[in-house]
Amino acid sequence: MTDANETAKEEPIKIPDVLPVLPLKDLVIFPFIIVPLSVSREKSINAVDQALAENRVIMLTAQKDFQNEDPAEDDLYRVGTVAIIMRMLKLPDGRIRILVQGLSRARIDYFIQTAPFFKAKITRIEETTAKDRGLETEALIRAVKQNLDRAVGLGKNISPEVMVIAANLDDPARLTDLAASNLDLKLEEAQQILETMDPVERLKKVNDLLSREINLLTMQQEISSAAQGEMNKSQREYFLRQQLKAIQSELGEGEDVAEDVENYRKKIEEKQIPSEAKEEVEKQIKRLERSHPDSAETSIIRTYLDWMTGLPWGVMSADNHDLVRARTILDEDHYDLEKIKERILEYLAVRKLRGQKMKGPILCFVGPPGVGKTSLGRSIARALDRKFVRISLGGVRDEAEIRGHRRTYVGALPGRIIQGINQAATSNPVFMLDEVDKIGADYRGDPSSALLEVLDPEQNFSFRDHYLGVPYDLSNVMFVVTANVLDTIQPAFLDRMEVIRLSGYTDEEKLAIAKQHLIPKQMEENGIKETPVVWTDSGITRIITGYTKEAGLRNLEREIGTVCRKIAVQVAGGNQQESYRITDTSVEKYLGPMKHFAEELLERDQVGVATGLAWTAVGGDILFIEALAVKGKGKLVLTGQLGDVMKESAQAALTYARAHADEQNIPPDYFETHDIHIHVPAGAIPKDGPSAGITMTSAIISMITGRPVRRNVAMTGEVTLRGDVLPIGGLKEKVLAARAAKITTVIMPKLNERDLIDVPEPIKRDMQFYFVEHVEDVLRIALLDRAAADQKTTERAGRESKPLAEPEPAPPVTEQMPVAQPG
Repeated sequence: MTDANETAKEEPIKIPDVLPVLPLKDLVIFPFIIVPLSVSREKSINAVDQALAENRVIMLTAQKDFQNEDPAEDDLYRVGTVAIIMRMLKLPDGRIRILVQGLSRARIDYFIQTAPFFKAKITRIEETTAKDRGLETEALIRAVKQNLDRAVGLGKNISPEVMVIAANLDDPARLTDLAASNLDLKLEEAQQILETMDPVERLKKVNDLLSREINLLTMQQEISSAAQGEMNKSQREYFLRQQLKAIQSELGEGEDVAEDVENYRKKIEEKQIPSEAKEEVEKQIKRLERSHPDSAETSIIRTYLDWMTGLPWGVMSADNHDLVRARTILDEDHYDLEKIKERILEYLAVRKLRGQKMKGPILCFVGPPGVGKTSLGRSIARALDRKFVRISLGGVRDEAEIRGHRRTYVGALPGRIIQGINQAATSNPVFMLDEVDKIGADYRGDPSSALLEVLDPEQNFSFRDHYLGVPYDLSNVMFVVTANVLDTIQPAFLDRMEVIRLSGYTDEEKLAIAKQHLIPKQMEENGIKETPVVWTDSGITRIITGYTKEAGLRNLEREIGTVCRKIAVQVAGGNQQESYRITDTSVEKYLGPMKHFAEELLERDQVGVATGLAWTAVGGDILFIEALAVKGKGKLVLTGQLGDVMKESAQAALTYARAHADEQNIPPDYFETHDIHIHVPAGAIPKDGPSAGITMTSAIISMITGRPVRRNVAMTGEVTLRGDVLPIGGLKEKVLAARAAKITTVIMPKLNERDLIDVPEPIKRDMQFYFVEHVEDVLRIALLDRAAADQKTTERAGRESKPLAEPEPAPPVTEQMPVAQPG
């Protein structure tokens, strides 16, 4: 703190009667003193902004309790200092720093407002200075100056500039304010000096405080001398510790460290800490006893001991082994998902029979977004009566996020695994690692490799966090991992987990979940639980098919929430109807026009256009693969943002067609005189994978031979150069996409017949499935012969002049092929 330059010409500053008020924590500012301030509270920042917007003048007053973050009117002293803001700097963290200079004492008469900042009516306090100073005043001025010099000589830290200014000051008011601002006074003492209006009386009080400071400094030197007398010249460290003890003894300090040490030792006795960890804790406690209370090392040791003694060593929550109760909870929270429910019940049954000796399973839920993977973790924890901890690993690139930082780094902390255990306060929570397929890796390490130890039952009983430096037992933790896809997960990482796949929901399942879970939840959240709303099946189905396109339920829940909010607006506005009925025709009134239209069948059987089935991270979809031949030199042109694997499938399909040209009655020179162009709409969406092989083959041969592809047939399967049809993945999602597009016949590899068990029975009853082993089987089913095609063309031409009628079903397949029986 420094005084304003005495030699500078003072320009009078007009002080308004009403000013914004800035409360100060544990600080009193005196007139003519320049002080930097850090402002972080919202009210205080608003007060500074208001002062800068007006005339840069602000009222500074101390608050009685510096720990009060939101002081009221009665928490502020009424006497303060009017100051002018000289500079202001905004910091990146939202705080601001200002440089203020005190102008005059002032008294707060009353507060005009308390929000968004304090504003008060003030009265400036004019200080009276006697024209003829008496001997007492002169003596006090000299005494204050001399005591300042003595204090500096005894080691008091006062800058030379302040001492020069004090030596040249003859005004008792300014001298006392300058001296008081450099004495490190307690808040009450500084406020008492500020509220003393008589300069002579103020001189007496400041002189007394200076005398006390000199006595303290003198005693400090005596303590230093006493400690130095006991010092051995070769034991400098011993001298420093004895000096510290003498200072702490004189000031009544040091009891806090002893109390903390006692608490740490008490905690390690209460908990079942392993011997290795216990030795490390005891070692750090001894270091704490030898450390200075205010040193940086002490803070690091305390933080480490807080973590070590705060972890739930050996603390276990008791599992509830009631299988019926667990099944009830899982059924309440989630519809279907039988595989996962059975796996949880299996774990409970084995746990009940084996007791605490069983290691926790590591389950990996894989499926599209919104199918309930994350919420399943909470349900599992509730069924087991365990604590639930979830951490999201999406975008994590630093290995230290998992294993923690070593204590040599500033601000080091344990990794997120140990932090989660500490949060759960038990050593056997249900621990969910969310979005594990989105973990990254860079120069800071690979978090997936760090997780190998965490998720290996043979290793995680001694997981060693870099910060703790001692092993921690994770074998009792039930880890649940979630992912949308498995392709991005390391094979060694994936090998440690039990993968359970969650497929997308059918429209019937979404309807049941909406009625059972989503609608009651959204009506309660939007305050219309008691409002008479009738949700018809047709209305919910229209929301599912017309306003959402997803494998999960997130968008469906949002749309249901939108309907509920529209009704809530009417109810809250006093326009409530007797009842609300959500039907397929009334949905548009709440949600607007339909957003999605299901992919429809082709209008007619077409040459060179085949319908394929695709799997995406958000469910299944259908693809129309188009093939066209133009005059050329035998090139293959591929468009539609196809990936490398899909391009290779197209090459294999073309090679097969060329190799079997004679069987398909294709002219020998056809491929040398024509370019083949294959396009897969929509062109803006990237596509990849081998499962479109038989679809591309069908489109190419259809285009070349002129045989149309049946419009009600969709197909999926990888093709080889020999024409063999290999199995594919995502069968359930692909079948659901075919059904949504009103396709009645699906061709798939013979080896995928076993996967049809995952398809719901109602869907299997409505559709016909062909399981093939060779491309020739696909062509016999999917392509019409020329005669049938010409006949259909003639019939269609005749119908064009007649009113529209229902389209005829595809002619029955007469070839003997393996067909999935209904049911």
